[in-house]
Amino acid sequence: GKNDLPRRPTSSREKQSALKRMLNFNAPPLKNTAAEPVWKVLIYDRCGQDIISPLLAVKELRDMGITLHLLLHSDRDPIPDVPAIYFVMPTEENIDRICQDLRSQLYESYYFNFISAISRSKLEDIASAALSANAITQVTKVFDQYLNFITLEDDMFILGNQNKELISYHAINKPDIMDTEMEAIMDTIVDSLFCFFVTLGTVPIIRCPRGNAAEMVAVKLDKKLRENLRDARNSLFTGDNMGASQFSFQRPLFVLADRNLDLATPLHHTWTYQALIHDVLDFHLNRVSMDESVGSESSPAGARPKKKNKKSYDLTSADMFWQKHKGSPFPEVAESVQEELDTYRAQEDEVKRLKSIMGLEGEDEGPISSISMSDNTAKLTSAVSSLPELLEKKRLIDLHTNVATAVLDHIKSRKLDVYFEYEEKLMSKSTLEESLLDIISDPDAGTPEDKMRLFLIFYITALQPTSEIDLDQYKKALLDTGCDLSPVNYIKQWKAFTKIAATPSNYGNSGVKPMGLFSRVMNSGSQFVMEGVKHLVLKQHELRVSRIEFGVLMIYDLQETDDYRYFDPKMLRGSESSIPRNKNPFQEAIVFMVGGGNYVEYQNLVDYTKAKPGKRVLYGCSELFNAGQFIKQLSSLGQK
Repeated sequence: GKNDLPRRPTSSREKQSALKRMLNFNAPPLKNTAAEPVWKVLIYDRCGQDIISPLLAVKELRDMGITLHLLLHSDRDPIPDVPAIYFVMPTEENIDRICQDLRSQLYESYYFNFISAISRSKLEDIASAALSANAITQVTKVFDQYLNFITLEDDMFILGNQNKELISYHAINKPDIMDTEMEAIMDTIVDSLFCFFVTLGTVPIIRCPRGNAAEMVAVKLDKKLRENLRDARNSLFTGDNMGASQFSFQRPLFVLADRNLDLATPLHHTWTYQALIHDVLDFHLNRVSMDESVGSESSPAGARPKKKNKKSYDLTSADMFWQKHKGSPFPEVAESVQEELDTYRAQEDEVKRLKSIMGLEGEDEGPISSISMSDNTAKLTSAVSSLPELLEKKRLIDLHTNVATAVLDHIKSRKLDVYFEYEEKLMSKSTLEESLLDIISDPDAGTPEDKMRLFLIFYITALQPTSEIDLDQYKKALLDTGCDLSPVNYIKQWKAFTKIAATPSNYGNSGVKPMGLFSRVMNSGSQFVMEGVKHLVLKQHELRVSRIEFGVLMIYDLQETDDYRYFDPKMLRGSESSIPRNKNPFQEAIVFMVGGGNYVEYQNLVDYTKAKPGKRVLYGCSELFNAGQFIKQLSSLGQK
């Protein structure tokens, strides 16, 4: 109803319900009916798979009647008595394959859902294939779903995963880029952002800095939203489409930021759980894959070493421990895993104790009085009924024990705490006890990549330009530890080009709040002995994004944000200066990083928002990379 309380926007929930509607032949899923769902097959391409997998588990698909889910370009057998739901991008090769499916009469009926809007001419191709295959009546529906983005969290989304190199930082910043290539990259980004706002059901107010890729995206997005609003009959933002997801009377603010404004944060060694997992393990679309540690017993001499098994875990919103701790500092996580394990063991012992009293286990302990018997029966019944819950708890504890242990191994072997602490000091301009050269030259501290990351942060955030003599000395030290210097070459060009040597306002000092010492040193009886991991005092830097973000949010007079451009796609054209500025503070904002983002930044926004009651911020980026992946891009940009 229209008079409901305003709903909070969460791109993932809107999206989950859009997907469920689609899997129910684009009708709202029926609630609590005993009726069996209609059996059907789901055909997706890799893009469709990436969109669905973080949001719906295989079991949920099965509950909705999806018996098979297959990739479009795999060999599929005909199943002539079952309807097929397609969820694919409207690309040339996908359309060809769809036409081939129609000609081969693979399924009983076809529901074509395009992730992004399909063009007129491609629709005609499908129609003529259906005609020639005599299958017109079987093509039940064709839908544009406008779901061309991937939601990883309630408050986080990324654009692409399959062809992310096409819109990567490297692609946008390569020196010999042609205008036509740049246009194509911007159009790809804008197409996804347009889908995002259609799914959210709202037209934002757009702000962006001047003179970079973020501004190009803003101009194109404004134009695309405007054209859609002007075409009243087909507008995606009016009438019926809106009713369903009008979540707030206020429009959100959409802040486009450009990666080039801050190259230090993506290189930063981090200390929070989710960001650490992404940094040191293989973490992709909410799934972490790792080698299973093989038992410590050594193989007999001369035997082949045991093959390590790959194990993967999904870190989902249903996992309460993950939801609570993904943003916590790592030592706190290790301690919480230990506490969970202790409570679990206590519950497990209780079940065992009751079983033995009931004579269900072990020796018969002679007659038991009937009073205690009935009392214990009640206890046991409740203990046993909580077993499934206990087992699930145990699974999650094991999962986090394994993941946290793997992260801890990296911290200890690479001395990541030393890096983290040093970078925090660099970014907040605190005094440094140890020289940078010492850390770079210390063979026990970190990998060549760790050293390169630390040096680049120093180089990017340095107040005074580094002299050539010093630079050569650092370069030599980096070379000696086995670093490739291409990233340094690129940052040197970048500094010359951007001319904004990071002034003190950009990093740190903007409200550095000590978070207090980590809670008591971990008891050594714990299986996570954190020896060697210093208990640091964490300072929270409001990284650059947060500052700009909230500057614009509260309509502060930060010069940083006042020269941001302002677009309101709902306003009739007028020169920018004459647009009435929205002077009410915004309640909802979406910050989007053109050129790629990371969990460090995401976590920073989340923490910042927590301190601002009533505000809600979503974080998005054109691609998600960890420091290693980002360094590779910088490296290929800096190759001489």
